[in-house]
Amino acid sequence: MSGTRLSAFLKLSKRDLKYDFPASIVVFLVALPLCLGIAMASGAPLFAGILTGIIGGLVVASMSKSPLSVSGPAAGLTVIVLGAIEQLGAYETFLLAVVIAGVVQLILGIIKAGMIGNYFPSAVILGMLAAIGITIILKQIPLAFGLSEEHAFELDAGGGIAAIQNTVLSSVNWGATTICLLSLAILIYWPKIKGVNKVPAPLVVVLLGVGLASVFQGSTVQLNADHFVVIPVVSSFQEFTQLFIFPDFTQILNKDVWIVAFTIAIIASLETLLSIEAIDKMDPFKRVTPTNRELVAQGVGNMTSGFLGGLPLTSVIVRSSANTQAGGRTRQSAMLHGIWLLVALLAIPSLINLIPLACLAAILLHTGYKLANPSLFKKMLRKGLDQFIPFSATIVAVVFTDLLMGVGIGIVVALFYIIRANMQNAFKMEIGEENGEKKVTMTLAEEVSFLNKVPIQQKLYSLPKGVQTIRIDGRYSKFIDKDVIEVLKDFQTNAVSKGIDIELESVTYKKANGTITPEKKVGV
Repeated sequence: MSGTRLSAFLKLSKRDLKYDFPASIVVFLVALPLCLGIAMASGAPLFAGILTGIIGGLVVASMSKSPLSVSGPAAGLTVIVLGAIEQLGAYETFLLAVVIAGVVQLILGIIKAGMIGNYFPSAVILGMLAAIGITIILKQIPLAFGLSEEHAFELDAGGGIAAIQNTVLSSVNWGATTICLLSLAILIYWPKIKGVNKVPAPLVVVLLGVGLASVFQGSTVQLNADHFVVIPVVSSFQEFTQLFIFPDFTQILNKDVWIVAFTIAIIASLETLLSIEAIDKMDPFKRVTPTNRELVAQGVGNMTSGFLGGLPLTSVIVRSSANTQAGGRTRQSAMLHGIWLLVALLAIPSLINLIPLACLAAILLHTGYKLANPSLFKKMLRKGLDQFIPFSATIVAVVFTDLLMGVGIGIVVALFYIIRANMQNAFKMEIGEENGEKKVTMTLAEEVSFLNKVPIQQKLYSLPKGVQTIRIDGRYSKFIDKDVIEVLKDFQTNAVSKGIDIELESVTYKKANGTITPEKKVGV
């Protein structure tokens, strides 16, 4: 980088730092519990979750060209990771699969496979965002009320409302509930208060949570040990180095390792591309992320994570949306959040462990609401059913299955509407009079596929009575499917037998071995 370019870069970095610094704190506060929770759900050491977040911030963000994307351990890979660790029998063997997955992603980026993300319908992407918001809200409700997840929505089959009261309401921790409700109020109203709104609301929430948790100690609403964040506490550099786990390269010829590696690489790449597409839509400056460069960055990140003992990582919607909502401008915020995770792990683990999960749940509830804002549903409905139904189908499918399955279902529904529109737009029919005779002109579209065969056939054979002349204009068609041509030829024969004049323009035929085949189309 030349001196002039370096100077310009540093000037822009300094200008955006006032936005990126507070945003990085918000992302850090959101990422910390997610890193721990995903590691726990994946059956991996808690340290692995934080390590993955650090690598996502320091390694991936430094290589990525995405201004707002934040990478870390992905909830969408939790089930796959848990099953893979059990299948491979040792965490060290699983780490080898993560390293190989990173190499595969690196190759995908080099061969420019990132363009696949551009082919996902926007209704599906927005539906995915809303579904993730709803999922976040549902997952945080237990923590908001101080419940463990097994208490959430737990019902006695024959108990009805009484069962809810006995199994859930009686288990509510009112101290955690108070902290969560007050935290939500701060997140909503703090930014509207002039003079103090320069202090990030999530930071105020965390300080309030720590203070109230201390005040509640010894009372009937005190928080229990499982209501707080828990990260490893290390007292020496030697203890810190012992937290790292390295891959077992002796298993390099194990076919199961390669199967897991390719599974992680494909799913992590798709999830990253979907996330990048969604994040770019959220960017107020409408910048576009180079997807091939992103795959390269993710590949290097996963190679690093697997080598040091971390989990597979992807670009993550939750962290990225929190970054956007907090006013982040550039990838500095993602890099800084990685630094804060490292500092928290090394310098202040005991202080971090004083943060109640309830106030972090409030931050995520607020983020989830912004992703699934009711105004988004109204906006999609106004766009029409061809947008609203794929949007809604994606939401339902993601909430009740998983991210990739839900997006797949949403794409299938969207394709139905795309095919339907294509079938309806295959031609334009005009009915008029010429020299006192009723004349019909059918102008074919630029592309006429086999999907258009049925609507063209139905339209031709349901013409109004009294039509004496029919003109089929194919001058503007670059492609007409053979099935459609056969329909036109059959109709021509039928029309002539009824004494109807039919004119085929730029659509000609010849016979070969008794089969009707199209000649090279003449005309424009």
